[in-house]
Amino acid sequence: MNQSRVSIAFFDLDRTLLSINSATSWIRRELRLGHISRWKALKGGLWILLYHFGFVRMDRALRDAVTSLRGIEEAPVVTRTHDFWREEVLQTIRPGARRAIEAHRSRGDHLVLLTSSSHYMSALVLEELDLDDALCNTLEVAEGRFKGTLREPICFGEGKVAHARRMAERLGASLEDCSFYTDSFSDLPVLEVVGAPRIVHPDPRLARKARRQGWPIIDWD
Repeated sequence: MNQSRVSIAFFDLDRTLLSINSATSWIRRELRLGHISRWKALKGGLWILLYHFGFVRMDRALRDAVTSLRGIEEAPVVTRTHDFWREEVLQTIRPGARRAIEAHRSRGDHLVLLTSSSHYMSALVLEELDLDDALCNTLEVAEGRFKGTLREPICFGEGKVAHARRMAERLGASLEDCSFYTDSFSDLPVLEVVGAPRIVHPDPRLARKARRQGWPIIDWD
């Protein structure tokens, strides 16, 4: 008897499952509550702006942001992340995202969050949406304080492909049998290796690419 093929549905987080960019909202909140300086907030916002227009790679911004955490106690950041999720992020999950997840669940697909966000935020998404796994960025900690480094490979761009391949190998799946939902041109490396690219509320560069490739563009609002 032939064993049924395993299929994975991968989901990006910011501006895909969520209608917002949680990194931008986090920076604004941290500034408002006095946890970061105006200079750090401006610097973080500039990185995101330059990335949006294609002038820098987000992995550089991620490394820079995490380096700035070196020596800071982990526990208060975890608490603030939970508060941020409850007060500002939870309600921004797109209605269509929940429906798509349930459709994949009913088909027996393995549901995986694939995001550049932190493992703290990803754990909350995993619990709320009842996903099976999260592939994300893990901040390294020693003796309760941040080391200022990320566990490699960074979950961004080609790094996301590495994480997705590792997950597929663990489950005995082929990426050609998998789908990936995203809004971002930076996720093109993953879109090009899965069998079912799914474009959700795309940025301008990804929208142009999707139209050329004939990839479906989905509205989840």
